[in-house]
Amino acid sequence: MAELHDLTAIDQVAALRRGELSPLEVVTHYLARIARLDDRVGAFVEVTADAARERAESVTRAEPVGALWGLPFADKDLVPRAGVPTRFGSRLHQDLVPDETADQAAVLDEAGGISLGKTSTPEFGLTGYTETQIGPPTRDPWNLDNGAGGSSGGAAAAVAAGLLPLAPASDGGGSIRIPAATVGVVGIKPARGRVPFASGLDSPGGLAVAGPIARTVADAALLLDVQVSGRPYGYATRAPGSGPFGEAAQHPTTFARIGVTTVSPWDDDEDIRLDPDAARAVDVAAALLSDAGHGVDPFDWRPRGYAEMFTTIWRMSAARMTLTDAELELVEPITAWLVREGRALSGAQVLEALTAASAFERDTITAFAPFDAVLTPALALPPQPVGWFDRADAARGFSQQVQYAPYSSFVNVAGLPALVLPVTVDASGHPVSVQLIGRPGGEAQLVALAAGLERQMGALPHPALWSL
Repeated sequence: MAELHDLTAIDQVAALRRGELSPLEVVTHYLARIARLDDRVGAFVEVTADAARERAESVTRAEPVGALWGLPFADKDLVPRAGVPTRFGSRLHQDLVPDETADQAAVLDEAGGISLGKTSTPEFGLTGYTETQIGPPTRDPWNLDNGAGGSSGGAAAAVAAGLLPLAPASDGGGSIRIPAATVGVVGIKPARGRVPFASGLDSPGGLAVAGPIARTVADAALLLDVQVSGRPYGYATRAPGSGPFGEAAQHPTTFARIGVTTVSPWDDDEDIRLDPDAARAVDVAAALLSDAGHGVDPFDWRPRGYAEMFTTIWRMSAARMTLTDAELELVEPITAWLVREGRALSGAQVLEALTAASAFERDTITAFAPFDAVLTPALALPPQPVGWFDRADAARGFSQQVQYAPYSSFVNVAGLPALVLPVTVDASGHPVSVQLIGRPGGEAQLVALAAGLERQMGALPHPALWSL
């Protein structure tokens, strides 16, 4: 017999609106799963069970309005919510309880969603793995010996384990797509300027944006519609409400030109080795897209000079944090290394990197222009064991992150939308994902293409935890 969490998020919302489920019933179901399973997964750093039940009762008394009415989610631990500890993955903020709720959380509240707490993230969201000093590591529900990726590791692991139907996340260099690909769920990084309250336009290099993680493309599109169409906090380059992306998921693209590449902009500077299963996933996705009638062609993309530019911008971003020397002794080694390296940069180096980033954006968009979407691997390597990333030697740890996920950060620099989804399984049954990169503002076409791929593939399996 199907369990409540077997339903898609869209089906859960429909059942809530029909009165077949109550908000409190849904909240209680997910809270019970979290209590039973999260000790193994480590997806949550804070569970606000009492507040969630009170919110469910309040939502029930109100009119059933809002795209997420009665549906649970959880805030990433980088997003303040009034009265709830917000630790930013750091022991520096173990006792921080904000007085105000950030826009990223408020928009989901206004859509009728119910927060169950905070999902785990690495310190200040700086790494592509979620292992912190303030709690247990976040693990891949498919293999609990492995990490879940980062920085939205808790969000992705919660969705993959059936602890949440969907989850908001953020992505400054792959932080949605890396964990989503690691644990075999769908993640969407919107284009720069798409989401008003987290547009990227106010971050160094324009890198960091908000987006959704979910089990299906349509569920991710549902949450993206909410994130784009909520009250226009902040600013964006396109009017809020320019979706709906959920509609795109129901209408497959009849023809698109797809470019295929396994080249990454790190290839000249790092030892990038593409795992055979990752390469096979690209081949399978390309074949499926071709079978669906799309034009699929390899293309020769040869980016240059990326590594120094991105490393400079990442260090520069970290240098914005106002940490004292004493605080730098308490944070993770990679955080301290990035901050100190960033503070040592000269103005000329910063300007040179920003100029190079603008040129890279222009050149990449030009190179990708013949295609409606570009297909790449999502990750170069399979999920790695907890502790694999070197947390003591910061420079080596940074290099390992690049080797693991060399196809992510350049999409942020170029400001393009991208989507990851699982398309195959490896010998152990673990999902293996690919990435689709769209044109500027091309999220709807990515959603339509990915939803078509999903229909061709059929349902992929769930981890063993799913049925517990």
